[in-house]
Amino acid sequence: MGLATNYAFLMVGRFVAGIGVGYTLMIAPVYTAEVASASSRGFLTSFPEVFINTGILFGYLSNFGFSKLPLHLGWRFMLGVGAIPSVLLAVGVLAMPESPRWLVMQGRLGDAKKVLCKTSDSDEEAESRLSDIKEAAGLRPDCKDDVVSVPRTNRSHGEGVWKELLVHPTPAVLHVLIAGVGIHFFQQASGIDAVVLHSPRIFEKAGITSDRHKLLATVAVGFSKTIFILVATIFLDRVGWRLLLLTSVGGMILSLVTLATSLTIIDHSTHKIMWAIGLSIMMLLTFVASFSIGLGPIASVYSSEIFPLRLRAQGTSIGTGVNRLISGTISMTFLSLSKAITTSGAFFLLAGIATVSWIFFFTFLPETRGRGLEEMDELFGDFKWQESLHRKSSGNGHDKQQANRNGHIQFGDSGDIHTTTNGQS
Repeated sequence: MGLATNYAFLMVGRFVAGIGVGYTLMIAPVYTAEVASASSRGFLTSFPEVFINTGILFGYLSNFGFSKLPLHLGWRFMLGVGAIPSVLLAVGVLAMPESPRWLVMQGRLGDAKKVLCKTSDSDEEAESRLSDIKEAAGLRPDCKDDVVSVPRTNRSHGEGVWKELLVHPTPAVLHVLIAGVGIHFFQQASGIDAVVLHSPRIFEKAGITSDRHKLLATVAVGFSKTIFILVATIFLDRVGWRLLLLTSVGGMILSLVTLATSLTIIDHSTHKIMWAIGLSIMMLLTFVASFSIGLGPIASVYSSEIFPLRLRAQGTSIGTGVNRLISGTISMTFLSLSKAITTSGAFFLLAGIATVSWIFFFTFLPETRGRGLEEMDELFGDFKWQESLHRKSSGNGHDKQQANRNGHIQFGDSGDIHTTTNGQS
């Protein structure tokens, strides 16, 4: 994009970059969730969001620096410098092992065990995780062969997976699908990308007219977003995502309502009201901070861990697709919406959407802290929000066996597995 000679060249570069970002948004949280142990999964899975926001902050800072260059050079450096982390990421991927769950689905149990031994706190934990993965994949937990034959019906690809996910889902799968797609929908319907993208215009509406001051205020948005997402990273595995998420959305609602009210006061005033301008800026930063302590990192963490093994890639891809679709829709329509119902009216609307999301999260999404990925089937299908207020976040094997025995949870059928050792089956 930095070398673009015309608008069409620039758009082609943006399209290709968008494809790469889409792959990353789906793969990074799923890979991290499948490699990490349950004790540190929330902490590690929130890292992609941490680095995304760190990158946004660096983008703000570099844009502020490159803005001092002549116009015909400044924008090229602003876009071209993004190639540096992309090259570093491409090199780093070469040293990454495959996901142990993907290896099991391909029948490569020996390779999966090696990865789990490197990413678990102890050999006992690695064996336990491998046993759970084998059971979820339809293999005998006591199977010790390094290579096994996995029937095609048990692998996480093909027409059957999409039918199980979208056409004939069990109640548990339907619950998981709605939860995974819903959290991505509401993350972007909150308007966070529109606020970040159009923050200079919002600051101008609040009374900041200097281009330099608007850029500095935008940098402050980046700092706020990055610092508070580190708070979420620290507390995610300690207090659970549910409390952080509800607190986060509650803070977003309060800040959006206050921001909309202060902008209304500014719109109807004939002179500058400094306290209203200051309150608008503070509430915009509070909105970004509230988003970052919960809804920002938790959407990818949650959706990447709740889908059953066979449906995880497809389910997460649907959630990510909805996320990007809503993000683009909100970002492209925010200015038109602001002109139609005023900027303050747009923020009142976003506050209403955030209120609906709080109700959805409270009544529909169970806590997953402390659970292994293969234990998620306990939580869906018969989840009752009233019970979640008193239920402990950690489960046990007896509950899992009881749930399966009673028939409340059924994620999909498993075929027979043929193990292969020394050429025998």
